[in-house]
Amino acid sequence: MSAPAPRPGILTITPYVGGESRLPGIENPVKLSSNEGALGPSPRAVDAYRAAADAVHRYPDGHAVALREAIAERFHVRAEQVVCGAGSDELLALLAQAYAGPGDEVLHSEHGFLMYPIAARAVDATPVAAPEANLTADVDALLARVSDRTRIVYLANPNNPTGTWLSRAELGRLRAGLPDHVLLVLDAAYAEFADAPDYSPGIDLVEATDNTVMTRTFSKIFALSGLRLGWCHAPPHVVDVLNRIRGPFNVSGPAQAAGEAAVRDEAFFAESQQHNAAWRPWFTAKLRGLGLDVPDSGGNFVLARFPGTNGRTAEAADAFLRGRGIIARRMGSYGLPDSLRITIGAGPDLEACADALTAFMEGGHGVS
Repeated sequence: MSAPAPRPGILTITPYVGGESRLPGIENPVKLSSNEGALGPSPRAVDAYRAAADAVHRYPDGHAVALREAIAERFHVRAEQVVCGAGSDELLALLAQAYAGPGDEVLHSEHGFLMYPIAARAVDATPVAAPEANLTADVDALLARVSDRTRIVYLANPNNPTGTWLSRAELGRLRAGLPDHVLLVLDAAYAEFADAPDYSPGIDLVEATDNTVMTRTFSKIFALSGLRLGWCHAPPHVVDVLNRIRGPFNVSGPAQAAGEAAVRDEAFFAESQQHNAAWRPWFTAKLRGLGLDVPDSGGNFVLARFPGTNGRTAEAADAFLRGRGIIARRMGSYGLPDSLRITIGAGPDLEACADALTAFMEGGHGVS
């Protein structure tokens, strides 16, 4: 007997593996592997989530009206141009489902988020990676790889895992250089942490064009990773398409309630931004002082690149950190085997990580 066969692209997918949370024999490891919010969620969000528990026997609002209105007010967009999803991952996948298919190409940068090629292959499209320049997306390289089969360009800005970003001007140059039929999807999951003067999450491009979408998440600065909540800002015709194919109740009631409360808690939002703005440069300077190559980051994480000499490899550093109860993220799956990505977590956790890496670099090899 023969079993049902999936579409050919499905079996070429390497399943996504998230950051680890556990270490054998260690009850409460320091988790710096998943870029989760350092301060945890807003207390108001937690209260709203708990209050929503009494209504879990009811279907949620299938249009997430209150949440979309709160997002619109906070980020100065139109509520009717917002679509909510079960994490921005769902929206990235829905965009591929809607706008790409067999014979099409989906373009992304060399070290871009791993969900982009997964979304492409899931609809039998071909993912195409464009080389980066100094671990930064290269507009000219992206444009050079556009073909008559290109349907979507995914661009994480700031990029995960490198932390690098393209300026507002470069985003505009990329959009201008793409054919009109190509959808530019700006994945701005880390936008709230990007404080460079030349940075833009892409809201202006969405407003000015008919072929640009911006996606955002509640998993990072809002620290609601466990609720799976995201949103996108898109032209009306794209909103219409997404609303036709998404699940009718794709965002749970408790997630909507917590998300709305989190968006409206401006004081906690500012505190989370300030924490990252203080600790990211501190941690970056510490690692650079050890001789590690650390690109400037626009996210709530840094990429630490190890020299690979005298036992000072990323693999050995990871083992050393684990021996001290600290979990970072290996980057081999992103084509960066010499690197660890480390979340900007709570202050004491970062101090412990910096101390451990100091001991590792001074010793050069081995596990403590």
